[in-house]
Amino acid sequence: MTFEQLIPAPARAEEHSGGGFVLDAATTLWAGAGTEGTERWLRGTLGGALRLPLAPGAEGAPGSVSLRVDGDLEAEAYRLTVAADGVEIRGGSPAGVFWGAQTLRQLLGPDAFRRAAVRPEQERVVPAGVVEDAPRFGWRGMMLDVARHFMPKEGVLRYLDLLAAHKLNVFHFHLTDDQGWRVEIKRYPKLTEVASWRSRTKWGHRASELWDEKPHGGFYTQDDIREIVAYADSLHITVVPEIDVPGHSQAAIAAYPELGNTDVIDTAALGVWDSWGVTPNVLAPSDTTLRFYEGVFEEVLDMFPSTFIHVGGDECPKEQWKDSAAVQERIEQLGLSNEDELQSWFIRHFDKWLSARGRRLIGWDEILEGGLAEGAAVSSWRGYGGGIAAAQAGHDVVMCPEQHVYLDHRQHGGPDEPVPIGFVRTLEDVYRFEPVPGDLTAAEAEHVLGTQANVWTEVMEYHGRVDYQVFPRLAALAEVAWRTLPAPAERDFADFERRMTAHYARLDALGVDYRPPGGPLPWQKRPGVLGRPIEGAPPNV
Repeated sequence: MTFEQLIPAPARAEEHSGGGFVLDAATTLWAGAGTEGTERWLRGTLGGALRLPLAPGAEGAPGSVSLRVDGDLEAEAYRLTVAADGVEIRGGSPAGVFWGAQTLRQLLGPDAFRRAAVRPEQERVVPAGVVEDAPRFGWRGMMLDVARHFMPKEGVLRYLDLLAAHKLNVFHFHLTDDQGWRVEIKRYPKLTEVASWRSRTKWGHRASELWDEKPHGGFYTQDDIREIVAYADSLHITVVPEIDVPGHSQAAIAAYPELGNTDVIDTAALGVWDSWGVTPNVLAPSDTTLRFYEGVFEEVLDMFPSTFIHVGGDECPKEQWKDSAAVQERIEQLGLSNEDELQSWFIRHFDKWLSARGRRLIGWDEILEGGLAEGAAVSSWRGYGGGIAAAQAGHDVVMCPEQHVYLDHRQHGGPDEPVPIGFVRTLEDVYRFEPVPGDLTAAEAEHVLGTQANVWTEVMEYHGRVDYQVFPRLAALAEVAWRTLPAPAERDFADFERRMTAHYARLDALGVDYRPPGGPLPWQKRPGVLGRPIEGAPPNV
């Protein structure tokens, strides 16, 4: 591999002539203070993949890979130097050193991405040169929905590895929705006894007549969550949990009917939802509900150290609130004007509750409706508009507009795309996505924390389907999040596509069931399963 085949492409890469560094059984590994995590990762991951011991060595010894934290570099920046007598990775922080190690892994070729050696022990040559790099954004992420289709713990750990391989550092964990509750809350056992299972599942889009009649479900124990969080931390990834309120809550209401609007619907008759879309069954804005979810969030905060806690806040139909005498009385008591302001009051309550505990609330851009909670950050999903409004009002934003980076949307307009959903968003479309809209001033643009791809799993029944939708497009998103690229129309997609040729071999070694450039393979198709394709170019809103 050469410096010209890296993804994300670094800010500066200078390859030197005259060979490189030979990595073999005699190569040692020296780790300075603060780099012990990367030392363990290199020895376990590269050592295992290439059958090399990478034994501890002395500082400055020839034939060594050296790791150092250098306070003169930006926090996540790194400098990788390869010479005939050794490799040095300097990072502005332990994270920067780790990202430099990811670059070294790419330079060692696809075999470095396997779990164990597939060839007899042999030397590896790392090309000589220097790579200097630093990320554009501090928030570079992917949201994974495990509520619609549960992904077992091992699959989540695997996805953390895939994020790290692409220098992504945020895993937004969508844990609850109408179709399932996926995290153990010990004080509310019915959330896992009842809310984590549905009796059957709609197969395809909600208009499909097909059903999978098997019960579907699962959940993560608190120890599972702690393992996931600890593993992510070892990869310098922050796990941001999402507990959806006040909409997308039918699974919780099915387990605890008192959480719903009991004066307008028989909530005791509700089950965990088995179809897709937006259900009218939403939380009642009662003291009972507030106390219940405070209890949920207390346990969530104990499991997740992330500064940001995502509370959803999206797609909350107001019909039940409008029909409920209890809710209307609540609106009057609070001196609110309407149901939108009531939703804002609900979100503000948890914004203050989380702030009092040293955390920050983040929610989908509907939390702007009725007034944005002070201190809240926004995930701008319905387009750029919400993010622009939030940034102009001085609030932090993560840009993830569905028209650009919803990876559940189809990748091609052809008839073989499995369960085609939404707009066509090709690899090139994602590569030309720009997270910071031109409407923002330089000061306002500082509020754009970064970007993430969102992966909703209604029609992704197991990890192979998730792989197909996510890859190779996540590689393009990773470069957009990491690099300061030219304007979208001026980006060199041909160069990115050329580098992807090498990257596909890495994905193959990792066992990723990505969409091939030539279209889906036979087992990736879903003939006869109804989707919801939207024709034409997506609006730029």
